Amino acid sequence: QVQLVEYGGGLVQAGGSLRLSCAASGRTSSIYPMAWFRQGPGKEREFVSAVSWAGSLTDYRDSVKGRFAISRDNANNTVYLQMNSLTPDDTAVYFCAGRRTPLALAGMSSERNYDYWGQGTQVTVSS
Repeated sequence: QVQLVEYGGGLVQAGGSLRLSCAASGRTSSIYPMAWFRQGPGKEREFVSAVSWAGSLTDYRDSVKGRFAISRDNANNTVYLQMNSLTPDDTAVYFCAGRRTPLALAGMSSERNYDYWGQGTQVTVSS
């Protein structure tokens, strides 16, 4: 089995930055694409960003393009989400997800394609 634990959430002012980390443990050799999703207050969970196993393919939702950057360090079984120019609309619980088999880029934004999930970390952006 695989366990995912998110770190790095917190309270930040609008325009600020945060870096989220997701550490994987267990059968980490079976994690292929990894992604970040978020769920804001009163909203459904939505895709934020994804990265392929090698890091060569990435995807972002339109509202975070140019502000967020996803990366992964397979040697340390960690995926990161650098978030810059944060706005109150980015306030949400951020979840890390992983999949046990390879996946085409087109499928990386769908939460049903992921097998492993973390518990989430709260990000709050004040205006």
